[in-house]
Amino acid sequence: MIRTSLTGLATLLFLVTLSEAQTARSICGERDRIVATLTGHFGETARSWGMGPRGRIIEVFASTDTGTWTITVTAPDGTTCLVASGNAWQDLAQPPRGAPA
Repeated sequence: MIRTSLTGLATLLFLVTLSEAQTARSICGERDRIVATLTGHFGETARSWGMGPRGRIIEVFASTDTGTWTITVTAPDGTTCLVASGNAWQDLAQPPRGAPA
């Protein structure tokens, strides 16, 4: 379980670093508008979030109906950028609390 969490954290930190390196090519805007598009057009809802470097919030949006997913990064000033997106989203079954991962 700890290994899975660390792998996920490392992946998110990599994506945040990658997004900073490619800011010129990122799609960014007001968080409300970005979220409205993700929910309205793609049917995605927020599935998880975490704090990133410099007070940024990393969120994963996904839709089991359409299979689409999106990772966003929101800066403290409210600017949200799309970092990654794709298809074939699947929710993983969670092991019972205390069970080894």
